[in-house]
Amino acid sequence: MRVLVTGTDGQLGQALVKTKPQDIDLLPVDRRQLDITDGRAIELVLARERPQIIINAAAYTAVDKAEAEPALAFAVNRDAVGHLAHAAAEIGARFVHVSTDFVFDGTSSQPYPARHPTAPIGVYGHSKAAGEDLARAASPDNLIVRTSWVYGATGRNFMITMLDLMRAQKSPRVVADQVGTPTHALSLARAIWSLTVQWASGVHHWSDAGVASWYDFAVAIREEAIARELVAPQVTVTPVTTADFPTAAARPKFSVLDKTETWSLIGPAAHWREELRLALDEVER
Repeated sequence: MRVLVTGTDGQLGQALVKTKPQDIDLLPVDRRQLDITDGRAIELVLARERPQIIINAAAYTAVDKAEAEPALAFAVNRDAVGHLAHAAAEIGARFVHVSTDFVFDGTSSQPYPARHPTAPIGVYGHSKAAGEDLARAASPDNLIVRTSWVYGATGRNFMITMLDLMRAQKSPRVVADQVGTPTHALSLARAIWSLTVQWASGVHHWSDAGVASWYDFAVAIREEAIARELVAPQVTVTPVTTADFPTAAARPKFSVLDKTETWSLIGPAAHWREELRLALDEVER
């Protein structure tokens, strides 16, 4: 099966390349090889390569910068998705799109099921929700995978940021009243491949198991990093509130995703703490 993956210069794209099933003929493209905001360029590449599936791992993910760059956020997270989904439909290919917990407002106290109405609260969330709409409109066979708090051993993410601060002997202050689930990029990539090869369609949720605040996540990173002698034991993590740590973009206070339906289809995820150990093992190597 011939599969084109966009965004292979990002952490999820790299994870998809690393976890590719043996029988997949992979066509990885990064932003230098394909400008996904250019509809004509997409049509030319798909017409030439004729993939059966397109997985879109590219996204504008700078949540705070999006507030000052809404045009760019929508160009990548909405318009480019529309271009890709339309071009995929034109050649009879399935389209797989990766979305986010930020399409919800965070006011729930229960995990969000895939069918729950979206209600984003910032530019980033609005742009991702708009992209979902275009992916759905292009074909009912398309697949949307929502996830949360993605991190890995490469790229720019929360785990790497915390490690950098702790290695510099700085004790980070981390928000303790925003709750969700950390998701290892390799875990997400394996789930996307499993859903893709099973020809799943519609909206599916995937994150690692369990629930944490950002503070919980940071404390776990510290503990596991100290055990590996990656950071000094005197480094501490201080809990703060959202009000203590103002940002340009509002964040959902609660963004736990209900994965019941996805897990019944492809099996459950490991706990986020177990996946964190795997990610730190990779950092250590």
